[in-house]
Amino acid sequence: MRKIVLAAAAAGAALTLAACSEATEDAAEETVEGAAADTEANAEAMGDAVEGAAEDAGAAVEEATTEAEAAMEGETEEEAATD
Repeated sequence: MRKIVLAAAAAGAALTLAACSEATEDAAEETVEGAAADTEANAEAMGDAVEGAAEDAGAAVEEATTEAEAAMEGETEEEAATD
């Protein structure tokens, strides 16, 4: 009789652990999905920032080139920009 009770208690404990494990797996899956979404959002924001920085750098180079041409040719910056 004791063996039957012990076996039933062990089976109940195993089922409890299995249920807990399933809940843990679900929580882990949600965590992974959230982390993936955060990573995607951060990568997109970083891409936008890099794109903006490249545009700013391009504008600065163009402005510096125009200023240098104006100084070398003895022109105004407006005249150098139209050349």
